Amino acid sequence: MPKRSIEDGHLASTEPTLRLILRRLRETMAETSDGQRRLDKIVRLVSSLMVAEVCSIYLRRQDQSLELFATEGLNASAVHNTFMKRGEGLVGRCAELALPVNEPDAQSHPAFSYRPETGEEIYHSFLAVPILRGGEVLGVLTVQNKTPRHYSDDDVEALQTTAMVLAEHLVSGVVPSLASGGASRPLDDLVRGQAIAEGLALGHVVLHAPRVAVTELIATDTPAELERLEAAIAELKSTLDALISQSHLERAGEHRDVLEAYRMFANDRGWQRRLIEAVKSGLTAEAAVEQVQNRTRARMLRLQDPFWRDRLRDLDDLSDRLLRVLVGIAGKDVLRPELPPDTIIVARSMGAADLLDYDREKLKGLVIEESSSHSHVAIVARALGIAAVGGARGIMERIEPGCSVIVDAEAGEVYIRPSPQVVSLYSDKARFRARRQRQYDALRGKPAMTRDGQRIDLHINAGLPVDMAHLDEAGADGIGLYRTELQFMIASSLPRLDRQTATYRAVLDAAGKRPVVFRTLDIGGDKVLPYLRNEPEENPALGWRGVRLALDRPALLQTQLRAMIRAAGTRPLTLMVPMVSEVAEIHAVRALVEGELERARRRRFDVPSPLRLGIMIEVPSLLFALDDLMQAVDFVSIGSNDLMQYLYAADRGNERVGVRFDPLGVPFLRAIRSVVDAGRRHGRPVSLCGEMGGRPLEAVALLAVGLRSLSMAPASIGPVKAMILSLDIARAAAFVEPILASGSGSIREELARFAENEGLEI
Repeated sequence: MPKRSIEDGHLASTEPTLRLILRRLRETMAETSDGQRRLDKIVRLVSSLMVAEVCSIYLRRQDQSLELFATEGLNASAVHNTFMKRGEGLVGRCAELALPVNEPDAQSHPAFSYRPETGEEIYHSFLAVPILRGGEVLGVLTVQNKTPRHYSDDDVEALQTTAMVLAEHLVSGVVPSLASGGASRPLDDLVRGQAIAEGLALGHVVLHAPRVAVTELIATDTPAELERLEAAIAELKSTLDALISQSHLERAGEHRDVLEAYRMFANDRGWQRRLIEAVKSGLTAEAAVEQVQNRTRARMLRLQDPFWRDRLRDLDDLSDRLLRVLVGIAGKDVLRPELPPDTIIVARSMGAADLLDYDREKLKGLVIEESSSHSHVAIVARALGIAAVGGARGIMERIEPGCSVIVDAEAGEVYIRPSPQVVSLYSDKARFRARRQRQYDALRGKPAMTRDGQRIDLHINAGLPVDMAHLDEAGADGIGLYRTELQFMIASSLPRLDRQTATYRAVLDAAGKRPVVFRTLDIGGDKVLPYLRNEPEENPALGWRGVRLALDRPALLQTQLRAMIRAAGTRPLTLMVPMVSEVAEIHAVRALVEGELERARRRRFDVPSPLRLGIMIEVPSLLFALDDLMQAVDFVSIGSNDLMQYLYAADRGNERVGVRFDPLGVPFLRAIRSVVDAGRRHGRPVSLCGEMGGRPLEAVALLAVGLRSLSMAPASIGPVKAMILSLDIARAAAFVEPILASGSGSIREELARFAENEGLEI
């Protein structure tokens, strides 16, 4: 079939032409010439075969701007001298939206940004498509013509497919970026995220549920590829049906709700149609899955609705499953490789149970694309004492198994294939951390006593039997928060009474005479149990969770109380209720506790002595009922993480607002002080459990407003104790009180200067 001319009104993008482009691209990529020459050849090739007068490649720089790397048709002198800021011009608009831009007269568009050095004023029609890899924009591929016209859907499809092939080779390094002026490669060696478990790790990558690498992009037998695709989709559906029909799923497997979502996607005719169309365009079945996944991912990432953001993860996992079927690897047969002694696990997403499956002796670090410091896997990572970074967007597309990596979980940074200079720098940093840790270890047996003789109780937060070893390792006074829900979250079914009893007994046995505060089941909201039916909520953080769920489903709480009472025997038992928002709720829980104690006595079981019942103060409404509250409880613990997000109406999991408000802000510290004062009036102990207590500078403020008991991650005990040993609380209180009386913003800067002047270990 002859190619259509420019006068036909669109590019020559028939199916045979597209296959010709793909074949020529493959030949070009296989050449041994340098990267710039290959890029130059690609734009000439695309321009010729698509009958375009201009073809250009713009690649992303480290600062997110775009640089013209190669062109056919524009002035050659503009290459490496033309730059577009993020979102600037039609090229920047294409990159920002991750969508094609198709304009019959580009210069009349309000977003058009003229660059005189390019000589593009004679061209009118303009088509730009993003160069996408894993939903991330690496650059922009454009074509232009003099005659004003709107490019056809076939034209757009042809250019998008070309861009996908180009993206694969950019990622593989076959076409390296040669940015001038100190710009970096399109894929940076440094990935920034959020520190979710403190630490520093140097090691080698092991991929969790590794993504299948698509190496063959261009089909040699399209009918055969269609048959492979249809067979793989049928097998995928059959596998999902079989999993859903099982009465019990594997502990580390997806639960029924997720599988139902997968089945919904797998049976979606639109998804299947797009896959088939991609194969018919000349791609292999694997490349078709990759292309459709990339485009759908780019669209969904622009949506603000959290529901669709969650569905994106389902689609990613489903696509990965289909890829594994295509290459002959069943999902359950993907065996984890033998771990190197310095393993860094890298994952797109991961559950708490998944992390526990790895050899903890060899596991040094964790990097996850989609996770926050409040996620369940982050809690487990902190319990295991490994360095972890979450929110590392795009890292799965930048690494391969076995490559070297540095995880800086203090700065929230991940270095991929670091240079010798960077390795040397971080080796020194690791040695410094080890030296500081030895100093903290020397303090293990010392009581946390301030310079003016105030004894501070330092407890650890825990949630798994493995955490109990940290009591001695950290030199903690006890467990200020034992998260009982973690046992439920990693189980494949609701833990039975005898299993719960054994777990709680083991915790108490390991603690010995040191106190343990068991928080009753805190599920709901973002803590969903896979084996319980859960209705979706628009705002789960303010929804059916904690004590609200427990009082509506009392059998869950009663079984847990029964197990705790049996586990304690005659030993003391301390229970803490989460998410209480009014005093009546604690009265209702106390009635359930008394009922279980009476039941145990009737059956002639030993009962705990004493049994203390307290609550976590997380909901601001309690700040206005403190006197009544203190009379209804035996103690209180301030849950600083949730109290802060509710007090400021700032979702702590939202990157835009989660760090907007400082815990050292005057309003928050006043709220904490009001709880401490109420506890003193009524003789009720007040403690704090949360990340705030584990940071030395924040701990100074907490002690200054009257707290004398803090609970934190095990790794934080040493640094906080070192600070306490150098602190005079009276001087700190005298410094903080006047600021709280008259200030309104954060006291961080003033407190940091005080700490420096006092010579505190911060």
